[in-house]
Amino acid sequence: MAETIRDLLVEEMQDLYDAEKQLVKALPKMVKAASNEELSEAFGSHLEQTKGQVERLERAFEALDVKPKGKACVAMKGLISEAQEQIESNEKGALADSAMICAAQKVEHYEIAGYGTLKAWAEELGLDDVASLLQETLDEEKEADEKLSTIAGKVISETTTEESEEPTHSARSNR
Repeated sequence: MAETIRDLLVEEMQDLYDAEKQLVKALPKMVKAASNEELSEAFGSHLEQTKGQVERLERAFEALDVKPKGKACVAMKGLISEAQEQIESNEKGALADSAMICAAQKVEHYEIAGYGTLKAWAEELGLDDVASLLQETLDEEKEADEKLSTIAGKVISETTTEESEEPTHSARSNR
């Protein structure tokens, strides 16, 4: 139980450490599941970034003289579970890609909230080296979110094109 803001900082870093490690395991599945090449590449690129973010958190722990360890991140487990559901419940294609983008952006927003708060706490505590490491990750998470938004616009166009090419229910029933 946290008794100081520093304790809370460490606890929340442990939460994000576990979250990032969960993502390292989940992202390869999203790379394979994406049918849009740009989306698949974005997931692959973010996998490599995420591995670096794990290492960056380890350096932040070292700067605090704390052994790097995770604290079960239930929120990330749920977000990844939702993403897995989207992969399994939608046929591969633009609609499934759109669903995965939504799931991935939920993850990014969770991380942005976490890293933003932790960076502010580290700054308030005068832990400039830790704050700098957290800021670097925060910047990457924001960039990943922006990239997903850009790809989402392209994929949604594919989705609506696919849907307009499908015969309507009434057209099928007239046959």
